[in-house]
Amino acid sequence: MNNTVSLSPSATLTQCAEIFLGARKSKTCLDSLPDTIKIYDAKEAYSVQDQVAQALTASLGPIKGWKVGAPTPESEPFCAPLHQATLFSGDTKLPEGLCRLYGVEAEIVYIFRKDLPFRETPWTQAEVCDAIGSAHAAIEIFDTRFCKAGSQDGLVHLADQGNHGALIYGPGISTWQQLTPVTEQVKLVLDDQIAIEHAGGNSAGDPIHLLVWLANHAAKRGFPLEAGTVVTTGSMTGTKFVPAGTTTTVEIGSLAPVSVVLP
Repeated sequence: MNNTVSLSPSATLTQCAEIFLGARKSKTCLDSLPDTIKIYDAKEAYSVQDQVAQALTASLGPIKGWKVGAPTPESEPFCAPLHQATLFSGDTKLPEGLCRLYGVEAEIVYIFRKDLPFRETPWTQAEVCDAIGSAHAAIEIFDTRFCKAGSQDGLVHLADQGNHGALIYGPGISTWQQLTPVTEQVKLVLDDQIAIEHAGGNSAGDPIHLLVWLANHAAKRGFPLEAGTVVTTGSMTGTKFVPAGTTTTVEIGSLAPVSVVLP
């Protein structure tokens, strides 16, 4: 944890976190939040995330990753911490009961080889790039504590750990600088049928600026990027909802493909 001082979350945000945790524990979905609960900005959404993340460490393990993205290259990024039990290396059959919905997305993951702890001076792009160890093709599973995906205000879904369910990433390359994410060919394959194939597709553009923003943001929140941290950098394909039993494969440029079987 860092030494920055933060205010105690309001009772409303604590109640929101408790509702999300209750839905996870009971394995039920929410139609909506009570009318008394409002999330007014990203700071409040991150306060809910932090409370949920701290509570989930007992069942899902420590925070070992992040998701980060942005709607445009010029937009303020958004993010959510990811727990160890939701991260999978190599072709995987997802554990039963981990996710309720299966929204599959093709993404590029970066794994860090150096710590980027909290400090007063912001981390620079050169320093962040020096700390990256490898890049990987990945599948993020979109999930939500709400009964219907996309049914709530964007800040509410951000508070719900950014709709994270699971992340599966393939073998990496250390020569990640050779990638050009905005032009790499990406292919999403469902049960041996190509569902999506195009070049680029990440709304944030080149993901490096996302990693720089995240390095400074995460450190201020007390969850700094460390050696071994896994960061996924936003969908290149949008979200494709698929039924249980589907085998999903993602191929991105020269990166090794990765597959997941959804139980």
